[in-house]
Amino acid sequence: MLIPKRTKYRKQFRGKIGGIATKGNTVAFGEFGLAAKEFGWITSRQIEACRIAINRTFKREGKIWIRIFPDKPYTKRPEGTRMGKGKGNTEGWVAVVKTGKILFEVGGVKEETAKEALRKAGHKLPIKVKFVRKEVGGEN
Repeated sequence: MLIPKRTKYRKQFRGKIGGIATKGNTVAFGEFGLAAKEFGWITSRQIEACRIAINRTFKREGKIWIRIFPDKPYTKRPEGTRMGKGKGNTEGWVAVVKTGKILFEVGGVKEETAKEALRKAGHKLPIKVKFVRKEVGGEN
């Protein structure tokens, strides 16, 4: 599971949601990628489930790049507690994902294999995603 080694503060505000990704919205390392079509939070458990699904499809070939990291803590109050009495304890970690952000990249495999692996990974996520290819430069 991905979690930060240390943070400045134990708890964070929820923050604003939405917007379009300006950074990390192109395939940079691999040949194919999985891009977010909507915004949302992706937990460290969901990222791990995607990684396992991709690895099992590849059968020890190719390479995976995880382009998101869960660095935001989310809290939850115990069930059955009344209102007030402060913020709950940290329940887990999430990565804040904007529309257009590349979540995973793969390389060193055929396009059909990459498409199948990323399709399986997309089923593990709570947001809509799409398969993207690396854009080759030099076109006028």
